[in-house]
Amino acid sequence: MLTDLGLEVEGTSHFSSIPGGLSGVVVGEVLSCSPHPNADRLKVTTVDIGTDEPLPIVCGAPNVAAGQKVPVATVGTTLYDSQGDSFVIKKSKIRGEVSQGMICAEDELSLGTSHDGIMVLDAALQPGTPCSTVFSVETDTVFEIGLTPNRADAMSHLGVARDLRAACVLHDIKTEWNTPEISSFSIDQNTHPITIEVKDTDKCPSYLGLMIRNVTIAPSPAWLQNRLKALGLTPKNNVVDITNYVLHDLGQPLHAFDAGKIQDKVVVQCLPQDTPFVTLDGENRKLNAEDLMICDGDTPLCIAGVFGGLHSGVTDNTQHIFLESAYFNPVSIRKTAKRHGLNTDASFRFERGIDPNITAYALKRAGLLIKELAGGSISSELIEVSEPAPEPLKVFVNFDQLNSTVGQEIPKEKLTIILNALEMTLDSVSEAGIGLSIPPYRVDVTRPSDVIEEILRVYGYNNITATPALQMPFPQHEERSPHRIGEEIAKILVGFGYQEIMNNSLTSPAYQQLDSSLKELQGVHLINPLGQELSQLRSSLLFSCLESVGFNLNRQAKTLKLFEMGKVYRHDNQGYKESKILSLVLVGKPYAENWNSQSGPSTFSYAKGTVESLLLRLGISISDCNTSDHPTFSEGICWTTSDNEWARLGIIKKEICEAFSIEKSVYYIEMNLDLLIDQANRKTVSLEDIPKYPSMRRDFALLVDKEVSFKTIENLAYKTERKLLRKVGLFDVYEGKNLAANQKSYGVSFEFQDAKRTMTDKQVDKIMKKLEQQFAQELQATLR
Repeated sequence: MLTDLGLEVEGTSHFSSIPGGLSGVVVGEVLSCSPHPNADRLKVTTVDIGTDEPLPIVCGAPNVAAGQKVPVATVGTTLYDSQGDSFVIKKSKIRGEVSQGMICAEDELSLGTSHDGIMVLDAALQPGTPCSTVFSVETDTVFEIGLTPNRADAMSHLGVARDLRAACVLHDIKTEWNTPEISSFSIDQNTHPITIEVKDTDKCPSYLGLMIRNVTIAPSPAWLQNRLKALGLTPKNNVVDITNYVLHDLGQPLHAFDAGKIQDKVVVQCLPQDTPFVTLDGENRKLNAEDLMICDGDTPLCIAGVFGGLHSGVTDNTQHIFLESAYFNPVSIRKTAKRHGLNTDASFRFERGIDPNITAYALKRAGLLIKELAGGSISSELIEVSEPAPEPLKVFVNFDQLNSTVGQEIPKEKLTIILNALEMTLDSVSEAGIGLSIPPYRVDVTRPSDVIEEILRVYGYNNITATPALQMPFPQHEERSPHRIGEEIAKILVGFGYQEIMNNSLTSPAYQQLDSSLKELQGVHLINPLGQELSQLRSSLLFSCLESVGFNLNRQAKTLKLFEMGKVYRHDNQGYKESKILSLVLVGKPYAENWNSQSGPSTFSYAKGTVESLLLRLGISISDCNTSDHPTFSEGICWTTSDNEWARLGIIKKEICEAFSIEKSVYYIEMNLDLLIDQANRKTVSLEDIPKYPSMRRDFALLVDKEVSFKTIENLAYKTERKLLRKVGLFDVYEGKNLAANQKSYGVSFEFQDAKRTMTDKQVDKIMKKLEQQFAQELQATLR
């Protein structure tokens, strides 16, 4: 049931309050006891354990004597020493005498610490009686639950029980819901009130405290120690054990202070940067100005929600305690815990979000337990300093969305049972859906899809009927949503033969020195990096792409066509900024070698075509490109408008490639993805009839200056004839023999078409004459 509810049981283990559970240990009666013939300090005994024949056992205890009833570990029994290490009782010879068992002292059975002699049991016990029935051995089964990070509400026995109750209610399994009773809580005498001041209500929206005087610090009773031991905790004393017990029981971390060490009022505040503080582990720490502290006036007592102080905790000499229960800001606690490298049971819960409405209940529960197990009296009112509780989150679940997500319709009556069992209040029910109020302890339920997930896990994924039809629900996106346009770009590039890569956003700050354009940036550094090589958020996609290129080339890749869409992070005088970038990288020939394709386009030309084709497919008209002097390029070009650089293409400098052990030429494209997303598909799509009349073609062999580009000729042609010119093409470029050194020849084709009639030669000749005149006037071009 737990696993079906999403609380995956990774395994179970057996707990026994006495290691081994005294299995194999029985009551024995010592029939005889005589000195060992070969050892002065050993004795040879015969022991009746209720079997047909008494056992010979060699014993070294000074107090062993005939007629005693003693605990005997029989051959094959596993015992545990004080360190928890096991050993097996074997039949052996000790100084020549056979020994078939062991008469045990209390520490050998984990019943105490004494090793002065063997245990002498009640004379009325019968030989052969299992010692597990003589001594109180508590056993339990521990469920190891692989909890997902979002389920902060299930980090307690109460939270797990809530889920089990929901499943039981749905399946008509009778349950009784018992929560700890606190109706008997009362103030014994309000003689020692304490003042609480919260200076930072953002980091601490709610803080409660209680004074308990004249407590007796002592070991906890066996039942409490056994509960904690089953959870893997080491019992300390009754007061500390109660706070740990309530934490695991209800999910509310508590902290007990020695009230005798609080001289002023309790103040919840942040202290100045680098204030010294010694934590419970004895380590001297320097506080951050953002660390929330529990203070005695201005003297720190405890790192709020994370770790106690060495000099303010409960000790054997404590007589009065101040008991704390609070709700702290999860982000604040997580940052503080990470800064100091601490991960405690309290911080683990606070940083994920606890129930803000359980603080007073848990405090009263702990107060009653302390009175019961440690004595004392509650000597103050329950003091609470809290901000107004936020309104419950409202979520509306549409029935159509629910049914399409699940793939079938869940009966309305079952929906009501599930939601009520999950303590989600039904505010409204209509034909369209259900309006709900989410309980505050469910910090992970914020959207309709979260509610649907909750319904599904209680209803049971196994109860979803399989259908023969394959159903694939696709997520809905707005026509121009960034996600949708990003998918469109990825599909276009995959169609061009590129492969998508995804790299870590964390990188080495050393890479920033390879690009002089980044040297002025301060970089966005991590406060707690895993290592120097992953200590900064990347300020360029280039270097992570080069890491991928180097990795693949080292594994015999010959050609690479890769792209990545990711964010880059900058920090300068104007603050922090992140932007989306599309990067493409090419190495080797654009096309694989083939028998019928001996040579393809140059890699640079192919890369340029990729940029222009992508812009064209996205409906973005930017055709002019200029040379780029970007410091990472040995040569390059860029596409710009008046106020933006859309893309740049270049060959990465050799010295940068060498830093990544790359010997081949790397062609790199970087495009402003934010601009692409913003401007993509903005053009209005118009439809035209397929032309009914044929087109006509004419060619020019133009002799032009070397500095004149084909793009210039193309633009001038369209400017000269806007109505009938459909296409301008370049089919030949010639330089060399019979041409001046500063000249080249372009073979240019012109295609004309009239949508209303068939064009005549006379009409086309007239247009060609006009083009010739314009080329001569604007470009000083002549016909060859």
